[in-house]
Amino acid sequence: MEKLFTTGFITEFFVGEQYDIAGQLMLIWGQIRASLVVYMAIVVAINMLFGRKPEKRYKFEPFEDDVELGSSVYPLVLVQVPMFNEREVYQLSIGAACGLSWPSDRIVIQVLDDSTDPLVKGMVEMECNSWKSKGVNIHYQVRDNRKGYKAGALKEGLKHDYAKQCEYVVIFDADFQPEPDFLNRTIPFLHHNPELALVQARWQFVNSNDCLMTRMQEMSLDYHFKVEQESGSITYAFFGFNGTAGVWRMAALDEAGGWKDRTTVEDMDLAVRASLKGWKFLYIGSLRVKNELPSVLKAYRYQQHRWSCGPANLFRKMTIEIMKNKRVNWWKKLYVLYSFFFVRKIVAHIVTFTLYCVVIPATVLIPEVIIPRWGTIYIPTVITLLNAVGTPRSFYLVVFWVLFENVMSMHRTKATFIGLFETQRVNEWVVTEKQGDASKAKAATQRSQSRFRIGERILMLELCFGIVLLGCACYDLAYGKYHYYVYLYLQAIAFITMGCGYIGTQVPSS
Repeated sequence: MEKLFTTGFITEFFVGEQYDIAGQLMLIWGQIRASLVVYMAIVVAINMLFGRKPEKRYKFEPFEDDVELGSSVYPLVLVQVPMFNEREVYQLSIGAACGLSWPSDRIVIQVLDDSTDPLVKGMVEMECNSWKSKGVNIHYQVRDNRKGYKAGALKEGLKHDYAKQCEYVVIFDADFQPEPDFLNRTIPFLHHNPELALVQARWQFVNSNDCLMTRMQEMSLDYHFKVEQESGSITYAFFGFNGTAGVWRMAALDEAGGWKDRTTVEDMDLAVRASLKGWKFLYIGSLRVKNELPSVLKAYRYQQHRWSCGPANLFRKMTIEIMKNKRVNWWKKLYVLYSFFFVRKIVAHIVTFTLYCVVIPATVLIPEVIIPRWGTIYIPTVITLLNAVGTPRSFYLVVFWVLFENVMSMHRTKATFIGLFETQRVNEWVVTEKQGDASKAKAATQRSQSRFRIGERILMLELCFGIVLLGCACYDLAYGKYHYYVYLYLQAIAFITMGCGYIGTQVPSS
């Protein structure tokens, strides 16, 4: 009897209502995530108020030509541009890399072409030869196989003698177009601060206005850069390398063990290993590099699978290694394991999907399950507002963003479990499709519409889930008392819309 009384008291004390254990756990994790989001936002806000710019935290002195030494005062820099069948963007990326402002005898451009299309391969090689005829020190490198995908290409590229002579290595994916002053704004930080291993720039999206899907991606990624990367750089001098638009110190890359292809997030893998060696990272939010967002739903889903599955798999592989590490303190290890990996890369996806797409619909069918207001209103509102503030121009799209993210949370949750349990698709790597400029994108969309098959258009899991939510909404409208049907109808429409393929620039023809 005493045991029953104690249990009831504790339940009443924590929630004030009686509901299921699973729902309670989801709400607790939601509260933890909200606290973390608020903490990171406060760190960024304080930094903005007190003006702790990178130049004030680290020494920065621009390079100047020396009368006696000439250009030798500039360190030797390697610029790597990995590619795979990049028909639409190869000219833009190669041209931008070759246009970087740096002494011509102190920079080496390396195009790593893993293309399987002979026509594309020939075009890329011709472009490289064209720049070489203009006096640019550019090397066109190919491999016999695609082992290790991007990580394998980058690793192979560093084996060449001319690459080993370089002090720093810059990486740009095929759709990235840096401004000419990129090296002048990043290399001095590394050159004058020997503790720094990485300088990361922010992404700027050239096609964010293409469609509603790209606008919502912009909102999520702006939050990632403005809050997550900025707060990590300020508090722990650590964040996940974004895989592109960054400069690595070659010595740090070598000490960390170089590129590894054990997961689909080779960039994050390298960043964590370098951090465990005691190296620091710097994020420069004011330095932006143009790039392209995936505007086709299929490409976006493949990208999100890789970005969700990879971190979960890396967490599985590195947890013991991080705990046993003796080079960094326990606070940093706790930050990497708990905040960086567990909460943001694993729990965030699972909680979002379980709470808002499973638990809430379940309360409609099981009236005894009651969710307190802080779980259904206050926490989601806080997280949503803090995410949306990163992109003020898209604030009016916040409802669409919430619904879109909830749909994608199902895809990300599935990928997270694949990574944690290392199932069949754990190392699946599909290169994100690029469309190039707007005119090419429109032409590509028109071509794709003509060959869009019904099997490629319909996403059965999303469609079926949308139908279930629609049924829950109708049931709540008829018999419910908490008015969840307002949310459920909207979420069901979002699932069904995406399930039918009506999102992104590749809209199925009627």
